[in-house]
Amino acid sequence: MKVILKETIEPLGIIGSEVDVKKGYARNYLIPQGKAVNATPQNRNVLAQEKAKLDLQIAKEKATAEEMAKKLEGVVCKISVKVADEGRLYGSVTTREIGEALAAQKIDILKRMILLKEPIKEIGSFQVPIRIYKDIEPEITVEVEAEA
Repeated sequence: MKVILKETIEPLGIIGSEVDVKKGYARNYLIPQGKAVNATPQNRNVLAQEKAKLDLQIAKEKATAEEMAKKLEGVVCKISVKVADEGRLYGSVTTREIGEALAAQKIDILKRMILLKEPIKEIGSFQVPIRIYKDIEPEITVEVEAEA
């Protein structure tokens, strides 16, 4: 089912784009929540008329994302964990722990923005990208250290 997005939804696309989604997702979530409309010729005409307003909103979102990327560039996130004898962790460091450590530094990002390929299972320093916007992914440094 084709819909036109009325707001930017990270996995789908940016505001004003026409995307193909499953019927249930569109009918039960996107359309009732006001996040999208059916992609009919009438709605496409309305979208074309509101294109300037949408371009302005996209520019604002991108400017906000670039500002946040500058703020995140060079951030060091230290996480203390319990460690076994060989330097292996009990458990692992996941996006949840990284998000909590960033929140403690008063940096508010969503857990799904943290692009951790696999959980960290050893002590060390790791570069972790954060997806703020479509093409804006600054990297933070996550330092995993043993608890005292």
